[in-house]
Amino acid sequence: MPPVADSSPLRVIHTVCSHDCPDSCGVLVTVDAEGRAIKLQGDPAHPVTRGFLCGKVAKYLDRVYSPDRVLHPLKRKPGAAKAQLVRGREHEAFERIGWNEALDGIATRLKETAERYGPESILPYSYAGTIALLGYGSMDRRFFYRLGASQLDRTICSEAGGVAWNLVYGKKIGTPTEDFGLAKLIVAWGANIHGNNIHLWPLIVEARRNGARLIVIDPYRTRTAALADWHIAIRPGTDAALALGMMHVILRDGLEDREYIDRMTVGFAQLAGRVRDYTPERVAAWTGMTAGEVEQLAREYATTRPAVIRLNYGVQRNENGGASVRAIVMLPALTGAWKHRGGGAQLSTSGGFAWNKKDVERPDLMLASPLARPARMVNMCELGQALTELGKDREQTTGNGEQKEESQTQEGPRVHALFVYNSNPGAVAPNHNAVRRGLARPDLFTVVHDIFFNDTTDYADYVLPATTFLEHTDIQGAYGHYFVQLSNQAIEPPGEARSNVWLFGQLGQRMGFDEDCFRDTPEAIIRQGLGIGRSGNGPTDNSANGHGSNGHSTNAGMEHITLEELRERGHIPLSFHREGWQPYTSGPVPTPSGKIEFTSGELAAQGLDPLPAYVPPVESRWGSGAERYPLEFLGRKGDNYMNSTFANLEGHRMMEAANRRRLEIHPDDARARGIADGDAVRIFNDRGSLRLTAMINGSVPQGVVAGRLDWAKLHPEGENVNVLTSERLTDLGRGATFYSVLVEVEKA
Repeated sequence: MPPVADSSPLRVIHTVCSHDCPDSCGVLVTVDAEGRAIKLQGDPAHPVTRGFLCGKVAKYLDRVYSPDRVLHPLKRKPGAAKAQLVRGREHEAFERIGWNEALDGIATRLKETAERYGPESILPYSYAGTIALLGYGSMDRRFFYRLGASQLDRTICSEAGGVAWNLVYGKKIGTPTEDFGLAKLIVAWGANIHGNNIHLWPLIVEARRNGARLIVIDPYRTRTAALADWHIAIRPGTDAALALGMMHVILRDGLEDREYIDRMTVGFAQLAGRVRDYTPERVAAWTGMTAGEVEQLAREYATTRPAVIRLNYGVQRNENGGASVRAIVMLPALTGAWKHRGGGAQLSTSGGFAWNKKDVERPDLMLASPLARPARMVNMCELGQALTELGKDREQTTGNGEQKEESQTQEGPRVHALFVYNSNPGAVAPNHNAVRRGLARPDLFTVVHDIFFNDTTDYADYVLPATTFLEHTDIQGAYGHYFVQLSNQAIEPPGEARSNVWLFGQLGQRMGFDEDCFRDTPEAIIRQGLGIGRSGNGPTDNSANGHGSNGHSTNAGMEHITLEELRERGHIPLSFHREGWQPYTSGPVPTPSGKIEFTSGELAAQGLDPLPAYVPPVESRWGSGAERYPLEFLGRKGDNYMNSTFANLEGHRMMEAANRRRLEIHPDDARARGIADGDAVRIFNDRGSLRLTAMINGSVPQGVVAGRLDWAKLHPEGENVNVLTSERLTDLGRGATFYSVLVEVEKA
């Protein structure tokens, strides 16, 4: 960290950006004598952050000191109906209360709900509003496990891709980010690096200066695609077909690396048999490419060394998403790209961080709950269904017509309480209209812990003020590099804002949970996550609470790390991440066979196809609904937001202004519908409709339209792109299919 003169009233404190981004930047916060943060900068000593921040976080103090922040616990006023509220007037529906009243009131209501309907009628809902270890999942997991609440299947973002990668390689690790500068060919497959992985971009610039080419495969002309040497605008959801077609050409032309295949993989013969059917001509018909382009891409990829693929999670958000990722990540194993430093692939590096999650999250507490067993699992992608349908038809009446208590069926009781934190499902969950109907239920008790009023808080019974990453202590890994980082609290929380750890620890005590773990400090949980001063799942010992343990981590890859050294340095690389390290160059691989698996025995045992294949999505131009809804819709994230985060801040909205409330459409599709640039249009399907303004700018191929995610309450009609998306799940991992959506568009 840069030194500050002893006489200076300023302090510089190391924190870590915990927003949902692969970069996990080291951030230096300058704090003045009054304790106010006055400057943020990227940590120049961090090998990936390299001294700069993205445009979103560079303006982060606008978020920290926004006058719109929720600063005190709030309770819905009697008689205030649950409905979308006018921005800036949300306080009219709530009254300010103290934390004691809020905690007691919430605990009492949760107890009553659990006693009347069973604890599984309570559902937590959270995701990656913070990806730091404590904030993402620690005291909150303990609380809901001990309560016996329904478990949340957190699959909305990355599960299909993660399952797919692990079926091939066993663990989510890949090419070190710092080695991308050595590549001679970089394929950004569904990866908008310039928009949401910006600290990789300087390494790509470095590689191109040294002669590398950048190929972008994406249906949309992203910021990265606009800067590419070759942008391949394939049709949505056809990625598996393209990857299998590339394999066809590689094997047909003898461009595979047989030595690597024989030494490091299993299932090659079966894969070779599968890809014979994926001729360039057949693949071209699916993807919208020409057969010549399929062949050119395959040959350039297979003959350039080092060649690296940066794959991102957009690829797997379609019905065929798992197969798409499996097929793509098999390419470097087929060509031996892993053998060449700077080659290979990267989807996520998160598998390198072996946190001691059993001690952090305490799943054993489920056995101490009233259920005395693991609770049911509810998929977060099906929230609309969970709030409107689950358990609904199981209500019974007595013979005289009086209502009985809900029966406890195999699927469990209806959801009667929802606790939301680290997420804004009122904006980001699919099938928005069903979600909103569920949130508006008068009988649904809802608590939201957040920094601002948003699409979800409008329906809450209690709104609780949360902290930003500057206002609490945490520890963090990454999914775009291999550095463990300590995020120190830089400033005091404004108002009465409190962290997730504090909130759920206090609630656990209010609920009467007498386990010592509900009194653990953040430092104690950090030590538990590192595997320092703790053994087993019993009560935390004194050393884990920070009283005298200077030990090293016991986690794989972290054995050299102490909390004291982390405090001093800010970031420490995992032990295997050293100069020249190349994954998947020697065995064994952490798969059942010990090798990279082209064919999966695990899938075969489940009765599923053990090989990747292209299956056209139901909601695609080849699907049964294409006659009524002939356009494929991409509900994209805003370049200047982080999912729905930052969408309410005027500075970020100004950066996104040119794209807000726009429907990007191909000139031919617009012409066929009598639509001109700037016309008001209606986009619709059976789930909902949205009014936007037509933008004809060459960003999408024919047959594809795109719009951007925003808060619904900031749209004139109170809706966003998720009124169009379905709750259909991916082929692997039960993830969201945000990019398998059929629509029609008409002039409004």
